[in-house]
Amino acid sequence: MNNYPHPIIAREGWPFLAIAFSLALLASKFFGAWSIPFWLIALFVLQFFRDPARRIPQNANAVLSPADGRIVVVEKTMDPYAGREALKISVFMNVFNVHSNRSPVDGKIEQVQYFPGKFVNADLDKASTENERNALTITAANGQTVTCVQVAGLIARRILCYVQAGEQLTRGQRYGFIRFGSRVDVYLPLTATPKVVVGDKVSATETVLAEFA
Repeated sequence: MNNYPHPIIAREGWPFLAIAFSLALLASKFFGAWSIPFWLIALFVLQFFRDPARRIPQNANAVLSPADGRIVVVEKTMDPYAGREALKISVFMNVFNVHSNRSPVDGKIEQVQYFPGKFVNADLDKASTENERNALTITAANGQTVTCVQVAGLIARRILCYVQAGEQLTRGQRYGFIRFGSRVDVYLPLTATPKVVVGDKVSATETVLAEFA
């Protein structure tokens, strides 16, 4: 898969933008100043689907954030997708964050696993195991295993993933999108050193979540 270009607005957003701005224009025509709420909704949709280019750190040992948002988990736990004990780092995305998901490492996708599920608040720990989710198991360029899981949230109703098992990913490559609030869990080897703590705000690709030993 070719690396997705960065046209400022994500391709997933164009149908929503067309509807939102069409309704705002119609409201302006028929309701005048009462159309302001429609314009506010259109502007919200516009900011939600923004998709800016990002600077990629050059540290070869870095594991990059796959999403914008806030760190809600840094802990040792089981990785249910790769069947191992791992360091888990979770990024919670609210509706005001960029929702493009980008690869945290260079590597080969070994497996893609999709699980239907609930839509509880993605800020809660149980979202990782109960919500709808899509997991990529990746063998990084250094041979270590990285699992990256898109998790739907309370409002999110669509996980989009554009890659398949056997494909190669490069750090910062855009591989998916989650609509309207969600979370991404990253499972790393226990030897990895976390570079973030709970509460930190992170940016997809630009923030280093951890470093390989």
